[in-house]
Amino acid sequence: MPNLKEVRNRIASVNSTMQITSAMKMVSAAKLRRAQDAIIQMRPYAEKLQEILINLSAGLDASEGIYSQQREEKNILLVSITSNRGLCGAFNANIIKKTKALVSRFEQEDKEVKVLCIGKKTEDVFKKTPNYYTEAGTELGKLFDALVYDNVAPIAEHLMAQFAEGNFDKIILVYNKFKNAASQIIMD
Repeated sequence: MPNLKEVRNRIASVNSTMQITSAMKMVSAAKLRRAQDAIIQMRPYAEKLQEILINLSAGLDASEGIYSQQREEKNILLVSITSNRGLCGAFNANIIKKTKALVSRFEQEDKEVKVLCIGKKTEDVFKKTPNYYTEAGTELGKLFDALVYDNVAPIAEHLMAQFAEGNFDKIILVYNKFKNAASQIIMD
């Protein structure tokens, strides 16, 4: 049986751990709030940009652009975007589940499907499958370290070139759209 000194040391240790976890909770709550505010402030700009692009594309002759041509969908690329880390609830699991469902659906329709993985969690699942697409580069896992235009543009250019060359007839992004801190909407 532990003596009084050991019990006091254990109580002090538990109290110290409680203080540390409480401080970590406050820091993470502040970071989460800043991130939420940034997303909410950017939403009107993104919506207006989308509206402008829709208005612009409505005025263009659809038959002129290579990206607006209708094709028979035989080769499909799914771009599955997850995080690099876990401990985020269903955030990654829902994207992976949706991507697997799309792969299954397209394969049942006898279509060739490849999955481009952006994020370590989705890569861990799909790199073991024949659907794994690797030609976009090997540094996709490090994309989130510095999420800036210069890092994202080469991926977009590669995908656009693959589509223009006819290697893929359709490219689908599978990602989470921010609703609030507790839930995200899966987009495809």
